[in-house]
Amino acid sequence: MARIPDSTKTSLHQRLTARARERWPQIDRIQTRFRGGFAYVDAALPGGETLRLCRLRYTGYANDWGFAIWRASHDDYEDSWLPDGMPSGTAEQALDTACGLYLADPTAWT
Repeated sequence: MARIPDSTKTSLHQRLTARARERWPQIDRIQTRFRGGFAYVDAALPGGETLRLCRLRYTGYANDWGFAIWRASHDDYEDSWLPDGMPSGTAEQALDTACGLYLADPTAWT
């Protein structure tokens, strides 16, 4: 698995932050951390709570990421499908999918 270039890490964080500001006012800020070919995405909420959202797998392209949802019930990430039926897509699609679930807004999937 390819490591994520620093420029892609920066642009990914910027894109996710912009999408959260645009679509998810419940989120104070997006937090990203990286390990190998994975990006882990969390949401900082008002009051200091942090929600784990998803893990993105770098596919070698900045506009296509594998998607895994955080499963709080199992304390792990599970490879998942995006609402369009694909196992990978844009970082924004992944954020919307995870936020739709964890912030209880299924309109994010339409």
